[in-house]
Amino acid sequence: MASKAINRYVWLLNTLMQRKSLTFKEICDLWDRSSLNDGKPLALRTFHQHREAIAELFGVEIVCDSNTYKYSIASPEELKNNAAQQWLFNSFAIANTIEAGRNMKDRILFEEIPSGAEYAQVVVDAMQQNRVLLVDYKPFKGEKFELYLQPYAMRVYNQRWYVVGRFKESGKIRNIALDRILRMEITKEGFSLPEDFDARDYYSHTVGIFVNEELKPQRVVLRTFGVSTEYMRTVPLHPSQKEIATNGDESSDFEYYLNLTPELTGKLLSKGDWVEVIEPKELREKIKEQAQAIAELYRKKRFWE
Repeated sequence: MASKAINRYVWLLNTLMQRKSLTFKEICDLWDRSSLNDGKPLALRTFHQHREAIAELFGVEIVCDSNTYKYSIASPEELKNNAAQQWLFNSFAIANTIEAGRNMKDRILFEEIPSGAEYAQVVVDAMQQNRVLLVDYKPFKGEKFELYLQPYAMRVYNQRWYVVGRFKESGKIRNIALDRILRMEITKEGFSLPEDFDARDYYSHTVGIFVNEELKPQRVVLRTFGVSTEYMRTVPLHPSQKEIATNGDESSDFEYYLNLTPELTGKLLSKGDWVEVIEPKELREKIKEQAQAIAELYRKKRFWE
């Protein structure tokens, strides 16, 4: 659980993000009604200390308008556009929610997150020191094996932590999931991060986590129907997403540049009949083939029926 001081920082930042601008008195009134209040009023000196801490912790400056004497966040878009800072803020905000709702634990539900996060600090230390990791790894299929990994970057996807790096044995860049690790230690062997490696570029044409370096990105066009269009606009399938055509409330077309991977196929199948692949033909035929296989599976009569 976050400390009380951090809880207060997050409360102040969240309050200003919601209300846009407030006077010090308005902030104090809201603090008096907050479930995090420990019974003490918010002193002006404490408020300014919180401003300094927020700037240091989240890189967000709270400024005062000399005409209205209202406080606001100087550049709220910087927090929204910085994925790491946004993730940190959201984590603390959730901790605040739990703290405020301790007497409602049966009414605030969270996803179960696989284990493995305990190795995150080891990976970060190895990246900072440019040291090779020795890992005992157990995939979902197959036997446990030992590998030496040069850790290049980390990524969170679908509530799971992954580390991407070069396998010493094969010389290839691959991902491994932290929750499938049995043991990890930092070795004395060093490595140099390739100057041409960029984590964002590495995943730039992939939906999901696994990258096939032999594939070339292709233009993908998807058509969404009805209210599903708003879901796609709100939660894009991929950062390359562009809305290229719309037919009022009936449908919209979205364009991407993606590698055609099994993970992309699975993602599109999960969206059911509210997303249609327009192009490329290869992907459209693959989705059609998979959909027919699913339909055939459910047409089969089982012994219990």
